[in-house]
Amino acid sequence: MQHTPELDASATAMMPVALTRPTTRYGRWAKRTEDVVLGVLLLIAFSPLLLLIAIAIKVTSSGPILFQQQRRGRADVPFACYKFRTMYHDQRDINCATQTAHNDPRVTPVGRFLRRRSFDELPQLFNVLIGDMSLVGPRPHAVGMHLDGVPLPNVLDHYIFRYGMRPGMTGWAQVNGWRGIVDTHEKLEQRVAHDLYYIANWSLALDLRILAATFTCMLTDERAY
Repeated sequence: MQHTPELDASATAMMPVALTRPTTRYGRWAKRTEDVVLGVLLLIAFSPLLLLIAIAIKVTSSGPILFQQQRRGRADVPFACYKFRTMYHDQRDINCATQTAHNDPRVTPVGRFLRRRSFDELPQLFNVLIGDMSLVGPRPHAVGMHLDGVPLPNVLDHYIFRYGMRPGMTGWAQVNGWRGIVDTHEKLEQRVAHDLYYIANWSLALDLRILAATFTCMLTDERAY
């Protein structure tokens, strides 16, 4: 899959609110239908795996099976994002004050495997069915996430245009290699550029292309930890 050409920062900063997608009633209906139908099918297909993961978390470390974190949603409205708990319960980082690093001691052995394969994100299928998220869209960042001490929305002027669409379980940035920790300006620039490219060029065909590529990334990409 080809990387999105890098967007010029000055041009991106001038992008209008019209980037909100989908813009038509039919488009909104089609994307929501895609989310509900495929979301239900994926939930059914992954249900045995969800059960096995829940058991593995419960028997290997104390604490709840699920982890909730406030994430930035469409129009910058916060919502409770569901994940499988991957950290030791007494070391969980609800506000994402410190991003997870390679070999992070806060992460349990089971959690390390889940994060590497993105299985910890599977409970977000419930977020999709609720309507807080979409299967495909800009990945939602934690409300407290920052870069060099600066909240992410304040790092880039054009960051706010990511809010023009429901956040997704996967996205154009993720299948093009921009997943994992956001610890440099280049990584944030690339993610936002890819997100805005996706929003501006949204289609159901692009969604299906991204979903197909996501399954490959889950099995082969080693950048998530």
